[in-house]
Amino acid sequence: MKRLFGGLFGRIVLALIIGAALGAVLPDTAMRAMKTFNVLFAQLLKFMVPLLILGLVTPAIAGVGKGAGKMLLAVMAASYLSTVAAGFFAYAASGVLMPHYIHQGLFEAAGNGREFLPFIDLKIPPVCDVLTALALSFLTGVGIVFTGADLLKRAADEFGAVVKLAIMRVVIPGLPVYIMTMISEMTASGRLAAAAGTMVKVIGTGWGLTLVFLVILYSAAGALARRNPFTCLWNMLPAYLTGLSIASSSAVIPVTLGCCEKNGISRNVRDFVVPLCANVHMPGSAIKLLASAFSISLIYGFDMPLSKVADFICMLAVAAVAAPGVMGGVLMASIGFVTSILGFTEEQTALMMTFYLALDGYGPAANVTGDGAIALAVDSIWGDGKV
Repeated sequence: MKRLFGGLFGRIVLALIIGAALGAVLPDTAMRAMKTFNVLFAQLLKFMVPLLILGLVTPAIAGVGKGAGKMLLAVMAASYLSTVAAGFFAYAASGVLMPHYIHQGLFEAAGNGREFLPFIDLKIPPVCDVLTALALSFLTGVGIVFTGADLLKRAADEFGAVVKLAIMRVVIPGLPVYIMTMISEMTASGRLAAAAGTMVKVIGTGWGLTLVFLVILYSAAGALARRNPFTCLWNMLPAYLTGLSIASSSAVIPVTLGCCEKNGISRNVRDFVVPLCANVHMPGSAIKLLASAFSISLIYGFDMPLSKVADFICMLAVAAVAAPGVMGGVLMASIGFVTSILGFTEEQTALMMTFYLALDGYGPAANVTGDGAIALAVDSIWGDGKV
């Protein structure tokens, strides 16, 4: 039991169960108290997102360095394009599939009309908006790389450590409680049944889309490397299962390296590409996030136009660079864009987070497996043949 509920996934499941139970029995006063926590924590999230980008993306970009020249640029470009392509793939596929089993405006028809107002509605303005933070992080990180500003790099690293501490000790532990209060409110308002059924469908859709995208990714890499893509994909199964179980791209690096060796990828390529891709290549997480976001737009009955989604995906692919340094990092990096670009409300964002976190592992599993495809393609150009 301790092992099951010790991780974020277990705590989210527990939060869903407790939230559903409390929402059915608590009086309105208690529900207003829970709503107060929900509103305050949402403000804390808004405050933390620009700091997370500034504190994690800046040192991540600076840490890449000038490195291996053309190979570095190729890996960075391939990883970015793969993550962006995964996002657009998820958006298009969700648009085709989800309307058949998720009814638009589902929440408008559900519910009993009960609403709960917080006792305190405190505003915590962020230091800057997310696009400003992203632009400043990119400018500073690239500047550090080309000027060798050691003092600024140390400052960025130390600030990043402070932000990581705040995320790991405050935000991540608070997420299950935040989700519990949201589920309690949905139960009390009569909308939980609709959300629970939708969540299972969203998880199934997202998981299926990651598997399809991996086949597409390996087919492209296999064609470039003149290798059987299905054999290479099968050899990556240990990395996939490890990523699925521990939900972390960085922690799976040793397993991914072993799988790449089994695929015959040169040591000089796999030792360079795999650790780098673990920090910059997030196709599985992008698919999971877009599938979750699209489902929210359906059940709340509003459109997610391609123009906004394109901006969201392109920004997310950059912000996700530092995601492996924090549990649920891609989600945390995306929260600001979800509200500022897609226009989600606090309730819609909280429900999207619940869908995303309900089964976290299949996103990182697809990420690390996809890293092997990037390594396969790069090996066809820069591999020295020494496995």
